[in-house]
Amino acid sequence: MDDSTDELDFLGKIDPDSKDNQSTQIANRLKAAILTGKFAPGEVLPSNKRLQGHFGVARETVKSAFKILTDLKLVVIQQGKLPRVRIKTHRTVELRPHVEALFQEAHVAIDFAGFSGETLRGVIAEPLDRIRLGELTPQDIRLRVMVSNMRLPMALPTPVEPTEDPTRVTARMARITDRALEAIAHEVDELAELGLIKSGSVEIRTHGIAPVFKLFVLNETEGFFGFYPIVEHTVAIEGDRVPIYDPMGKDAALLHFSSSGENSEQGEMFVNAARAWFNSVWETVAQPWEAP
Repeated sequence: MDDSTDELDFLGKIDPDSKDNQSTQIANRLKAAILTGKFAPGEVLPSNKRLQGHFGVARETVKSAFKILTDLKLVVIQQGKLPRVRIKTHRTVELRPHVEALFQEAHVAIDFAGFSGETLRGVIAEPLDRIRLGELTPQDIRLRVMVSNMRLPMALPTPVEPTEDPTRVTARMARITDRALEAIAHEVDELAELGLIKSGSVEIRTHGIAPVFKLFVLNETEGFFGFYPIVEHTVAIEGDRVPIYDPMGKDAALLHFSSSGENSEQGEMFVNAARAWFNSVWETVAQPWEAP
């Protein structure tokens, strides 16, 4: 990058109405740029002086932002040298910044395969709100969602005690899944009806495969994959406290694969394999979801 401040426009500006202080805002913008590949692993980041000029803040504010990034192990700072992106930060990643960056594009396409759809709903909630506010303006949104059919017998989730009725456990999960799927479909349909996007499509299918991993494919170029750890915990079912073995989506560490940037050949191979797997299940054993 050259010394032109214009090249930092993708970082945006300080929001005076934000609940976050200036250092946190700068750190969040740099973090998103690192996680979405705008700054590659090992790349030198803009100097304090350039960031001061771009954001219009004091030197100490930028230093505090870099302190946040070093604590997050995203940035390495050595005495007498400019800060650099830590090598291999592109492996285990936070999904949210990548999804937020995706919604800045004209066309948004997400294929999701997983347990209930709750994670998908969570990561698209803020971008959808920003579309309602006019802050993001994609032309179209296309989601394909494929989840386990919890109305079928499943190996997971399952009661810890063999004497416990497993259908109560899967029925509970079916209710949770239905709520997440209904919300996703409604929110995208609403944006299209309001004319905030030109078109919105949400296709949902279910299958009888027990949930053991989650997969996101963004615009056919980025893949995110994580295994669900199986956790024993107690849930409330019809007034009873029932110990179950449960695939925990929030504990799934996601690995990132991209068909561009560093290791693009390996990333492209994974993305292509993930898309092929998704389409093979989608077109064979997966069936259209029926809203309750």
